[in-house]
Amino acid sequence: MIPAPSRRTLLAGALAGLSVPAMAAPAQAALASRPNFLIILADDLGWGEIGVQGQKKIATPVIDRMAAQGVRFEAAYAGAPLCAPSRASMLTGLHAGHATVRENPEGGPQRSLNENDLTFAELLQMAGYRTACIGKWGFGPELPGQPSHPNERGFDEFFGYIAHRHAHQYFPTYLWHNGGKVSITGRKYAPDLFLRQAIDFIKQPSDRPFLLYFPTPLPHAPSEVPGNAGRYKNKPWTRPNRRHAAQVTLLDTYVGKLLAALREAGVADDTIVLFMSDNGPHREKGVTPRLFDSNGPFRADKRDLYEGGIRVPLIAWSPKLRPRVEKRPVAYWDLLPTLADLAGVPAPDGIDGRSFRGMLHGGDGPDHDHLIWNRPRKAQAIRRGRWKLIRFEPGIAGAGPEGRIELYDLDEDIRERHDLAAEHPEVVAELMELLDAAIGDDPRRPYGLRVTSSGDRVTVTLVNGSAVPWRRVRLGLKPPGGQKVTSRREVAELLPGEEVSATFRVPGRGQVTGSAVFRAKNRRHTFRRVHRHRSVV
Repeated sequence: MIPAPSRRTLLAGALAGLSVPAMAAPAQAALASRPNFLIILADDLGWGEIGVQGQKKIATPVIDRMAAQGVRFEAAYAGAPLCAPSRASMLTGLHAGHATVRENPEGGPQRSLNENDLTFAELLQMAGYRTACIGKWGFGPELPGQPSHPNERGFDEFFGYIAHRHAHQYFPTYLWHNGGKVSITGRKYAPDLFLRQAIDFIKQPSDRPFLLYFPTPLPHAPSEVPGNAGRYKNKPWTRPNRRHAAQVTLLDTYVGKLLAALREAGVADDTIVLFMSDNGPHREKGVTPRLFDSNGPFRADKRDLYEGGIRVPLIAWSPKLRPRVEKRPVAYWDLLPTLADLAGVPAPDGIDGRSFRGMLHGGDGPDHDHLIWNRPRKAQAIRRGRWKLIRFEPGIAGAGPEGRIELYDLDEDIRERHDLAAEHPEVVAELMELLDAAIGDDPRRPYGLRVTSSGDRVTVTLVNGSAVPWRRVRLGLKPPGGQKVTSRREVAELLPGEEVSATFRVPGRGQVTGSAVFRAKNRRHTFRRVHRHRSVV
C-alpha cells in the first residue's frame, strides 16, 4: 500500500479568527472499553471540500479543528464511487465484489439488504448498545417489517428516508419514524429535523453505550438550503454553486452542534466520532466541482473508479486520541470489524474488512493484500501496493468491444494520467487474476443470536460465525412480564461455524428477549435479541 500525497493545508492560522465551538484538548488516555460511537456520513462530499485537505473557497472550521485534534486518514477509500453500494459495504464489512448491494437504482436493479446482512448496528445491538439511524438509509423498499428496513438491520430507532430517491427531497411531505410514515408540511428542512432528533438521542439518559449513525443528505444535489446562501450569497458563482458551498458549511455547523451535544451530555470523553463521506464529489444539477477543487489532487469524481470517485474524507475524533495524520490506506469495509474491535465484540469471519483500531494510535493497520471495487457491467478496479488497475466493460467510458484495461503507478502518478498497461503486461495479468477471484458470492458464514417461535415454543439459537471458539455458552429467555429463564444446558465450547439451540415453553403472547452468555478471548460477552411472540396452541 502507499500513502496519499501530502497537501498544503489551510489550517495554520486560519482558525484564529473564527468562532467555533471549543473542543477539549487532546490527551493521551485509554479509550473506553465500550465507547459510544457517532458516525457522521456526508453524502457526495469530496476529498478536497474540507479546509484541512486544501479547500479554499468553502469554510469548514469545525471539521478542520476536529481533524487537527483527531486522526485524519489521507488515504481513506469508499466502498464504491456512488451511494448505495458504498453504504452497504460500510454497514456489512464486504467490498462491492461480495456485498448484497452493488448498484444504485439508476445503474440496474438495486438489491435490498436481507436477513443475512449482519450490519455493524446488529452486532452492537446484540452486545447491548442502544442504536439509532437518523437521516438517509437509502435501501428500499418503503415498507415496514421487511429485512431491508433499518429496524430489522439493528437500529432501535430510525427517523429519515428509507428509499434512495426520496432522500433527494430536502423539503419532503413525509419521513419515516421506525415502521410508520410521519406527515410533514413540505416546508420543513429535513436535515434540520435530523439534527434535532440526533441531539435528542445523544442526550437520552442511559447506562448503556450508544451507536448513532447520522447519514445526512448534505451536500447531495439538489443544492438546497433554508433561506439564501448565507456568506456565499454574493459570490460570483452560479446559484447551484453558491448553495452547494452553503450546504457544506451548514454540514460543518451540524458537526459542531453534535460535538457540543456530546459535551453537554457529559459523554464526549467516552465517545469516538467518525466523520466520513460516501463517495467523491458530485457534478449534478449545475454544481461545478472544478470551481472548488472538490476532488483535491485526484482525477474524476462521483461514479468513477479513478481516485477522485473513491478517495474520501475520514476523520476520527475523541478527546482521548492524539492528533496525527495517517497516510496508510483504509477502506470502508474495515469499519464493521473496527467497531467490533473497539467494543470488544468478536468480529464475524468471512468478511473482507479488517480492524484499523491500531491506526488510531499509530499502530498496525489492516493487512489487506489488495483492495477491490466493483460496478457490475461497468467497471472494476483493484489496488495492490503502488499499482492500481481499472477494467472498463465494453462500451463504457469509450471502451471498445473488448473493453479496456488501464494501469497506474500511484507512487509516481497520483492523478492517474499515465496508463502503463502496455508497459507492464505481467502486472496487468497478476492484478486481473486477483480481481476476477475477488468478485463473486457472499463469503460470510451465519453469525449471532436469533429467536424464533412456533406454537407455544420459543427457540433461542447462537451461531458462532467468528474465527475463534466461544466457551461456556449458556442460553436464556426472558418471557413477557416474567423472570429470565436460563437453559440448564451449558456448552463447554462452540467452535467457529457451529451453533447451539435451546427451546422454551412460553404460553401467551408478547415481547420476549433471548440471550446468550459466553466467553471469547478471555472476555465475557452477552448477546440479546428481542422477538415478538404469539403463542398458538
